[in-house]
Amino acid sequence: MAQAASDGARPAADAWQPATLPDDWSRRWPGYGGSAWYRIDWRRLCPDAQPGPVALTLESVVMAGEVFVNDAMIWRDPQLTEPLTRSWNMPRYWLIPDALIREGVNTMWIRVVGVAGQTPGLGPVRIGEPSALLRHYEALKWNNRTLFQLNLIVSAVLGGLFFCIWVVRREQRTYGWYALTALFWVLFVANVLMTSPWPFPNTLMAARANVMVLVLYVACFCIFTWRFGGQALPRLEKALWMLSAALLALAAFTPDASLHWSQLVITLTAAAVFFANCLQFPLHAMRTRRPEHGMFAVCLLIFLFVSAHDLLRVLKLIDTGYAYTPFSSLVVTLCMSAILGLRHARNVKRIERFNHELADGISQARTELATTLEREHALAMANTRLHDRLQIAHDLHDGLGGSLVRMMAVVEQSSVPLQSRQFLSMLKLLRDDLRQTIDSGSSAGVKVPATPQEWIAPLRHRFVQLFDELDIASGWRFPPHWSPAPSALQCLALTRLVEESLTNVVKHSRARRIRVELRQPGPDVLELDIEDDGVGFDVAAVQQAGVSVGMRSMHARIARAGGTLKVSSSPGSTLLTARVELRAAQHDDAAPQRAAETAEASAAR
Repeated sequence: MAQAASDGARPAADAWQPATLPDDWSRRWPGYGGSAWYRIDWRRLCPDAQPGPVALTLESVVMAGEVFVNDAMIWRDPQLTEPLTRSWNMPRYWLIPDALIREGVNTMWIRVVGVAGQTPGLGPVRIGEPSALLRHYEALKWNNRTLFQLNLIVSAVLGGLFFCIWVVRREQRTYGWYALTALFWVLFVANVLMTSPWPFPNTLMAARANVMVLVLYVACFCIFTWRFGGQALPRLEKALWMLSAALLALAAFTPDASLHWSQLVITLTAAAVFFANCLQFPLHAMRTRRPEHGMFAVCLLIFLFVSAHDLLRVLKLIDTGYAYTPFSSLVVTLCMSAILGLRHARNVKRIERFNHELADGISQARTELATTLEREHALAMANTRLHDRLQIAHDLHDGLGGSLVRMMAVVEQSSVPLQSRQFLSMLKLLRDDLRQTIDSGSSAGVKVPATPQEWIAPLRHRFVQLFDELDIASGWRFPPHWSPAPSALQCLALTRLVEESLTNVVKHSRARRIRVELRQPGPDVLELDIEDDGVGFDVAAVQQAGVSVGMRSMHARIARAGGTLKVSSSPGSTLLTARVELRAAQHDDAAPQRAAETAEASAAR
């Protein structure tokens, strides 16, 4: 071999030196980059043998080159100047045409264009029988190209799959780091397969990018390992990223003349970190004793052995033929993906089991809720029936009871026997009171009289007749208009209050004078006073004893209407004052209802 002339032409005869293939001329000519020629002399056949076709295989050309047989070119790389074509991992096979082969000695000229610091030179060359060389070529292509292509495809697919899982479930950071590791591995493998330095402008720039990808791959692989093992190593992670940043800066800013040595330092440092990580995880797996940790530890130990073997081979410290990484990386990648898949499947099963338990819990809660609602419904129905009974009792007491008291008073005070028409009139009156009691069961359908005079007129007519017969003087004072009008519920409550109060006056007070007055001291307030000059009673004692149905009924009705009732009594003066808030009753129907229920509950106790 010999260095080419400045224009790439073949050197003079005295410039040739002996060489052994494979050859790395950087050992012979340190720092040299450019073209070199290799000359191989060979004979077609031994004497007296039958002529046959001849094949040629070329394992690698670092970086680009061209081949001549007896001065006839049979192959040339597309780019012999920067950016150089990358034929360093591209085996080639040719059948040499018979027209190019001479009898006796033939000469093969191989020109190689390399870059200093990138191990420029020529790989093994074989010339011989086509079938044997074809098998050799196919084996080379399988190891140097196909296996790496399979690595790239498998890593890209699995990395994309786990990236999608991470996107859907961001808390599964292990899958995200695995996807990032797979990305940098794909970029590293792509450097092996690429025959062009694109998108980089020259070979050295592509070499810088490749070693930077190696650093990032090792860093991400370590983080993935720690995340997979559940290891919390914040200080170690920080140190790892600081070291990675330093190595990246070294790769990016080292001058071209020193790039070979910086690549060596970066590669050895990254390899040391990778080996340390592969050694520490089996120790962690022995502590955790989890099956997936054990399987992953076995994968790392295999990867460790293979990587150490291939690193020594790249450094030319050993020569064992083929590299193991193309085989092992594919197997280990599949195994790691299977382990992650098993973990994901177990997580999915755990989620499904949780969903089943949650569904059972929800079903049980629904059953308990249905039982509780049924119980509450039964209690509500019982409370409604009790409330209806109290309502009926109050209505009968205030309406029909008052009418009976008045008629009994008329019979007692009459000096002559009553006629049948009078009895019939009394019975009709009782019928009307009973009908009114039934009709007033729902206050929503009661029509509010247009004026206070219209509202009090029926009660006034009924009681004035009785008062005249009993010689009781009565005074009735009512405003001419509502301002504003009360609700139907309030009208009914005030009506029952007047009936019950006047009936009690007839039954118990022995009064001679009665005053009934309705007034509106404010725009939204209605007050009703009922006063007599009877014997009076002890209000506190009556309320504490709780024996007066009429008193409880009056308090409950006024409370239901959103008002209050005050009772004061002494010998010669008994006064009942009912105060009703009109706007509160119109805009908040729930409050009176709650107040009524509270009052009725208190009365019942």
